[in-house]
Amino acid sequence: MTVTLTGAPVLETERLTLRAPEPADYPVWEAFYGSPRARYIGGPGGVRAAWRGFCHVAGMWALRGYGSFILCEKGSNAALGMVGPWHPADWPEREIGWTIWVPEAEGKGFAYEAALASRAYAYDVLGWDTAVSYINSENARSIALAERMGARRDPGAAVPPHSAEDPAIDDLVFRHPAPEALR
Repeated sequence: MTVTLTGAPVLETERLTLRAPEPADYPVWEAFYGSPRARYIGGPGGVRAAWRGFCHVAGMWALRGYGSFILCEKGSNAALGMVGPWHPADWPEREIGWTIWVPEAEGKGFAYEAALASRAYAYDVLGWDTAVSYINSENARSIALAERMGARRDPGAAVPPHSAEDPAIDDLVFRHPAPEALR
């Protein structure tokens, strides 16, 4: 039996399909989360933490009606990473986030392409009037991506509790342009 999140939207860009998470995506996520590549999102971690994280991703869809999309190259269902609207219960603001799980998918502009599409979805379909991206201060690639999307540092904005409570975590807040500024 394959369980799916029925009714979840599917977005398409020039090169990508963005869809809800599926059980078959978990092994790719687990491998990513167990690697040093996950250092900016709380990893690396073992199977227990990986499973909880993946369930968090799927649960966001069930509880909020939206969540991070799994990004795949068109014509393939193989997960390359996740991107999209994100808002855990204890986070101060709604976020557009991105993570490429597969090293071979880095440096191809997939995160940028997918993040633009998911931000448009958050603004145009979900009705968001603002969005931020929380980015570790050492994550130069994500900072560059946020800036390429037009997001700018918002030093007065609140950070998620994990960052506020742990001095070892140094998240920066990047505020995306408002929907009307993108039209």
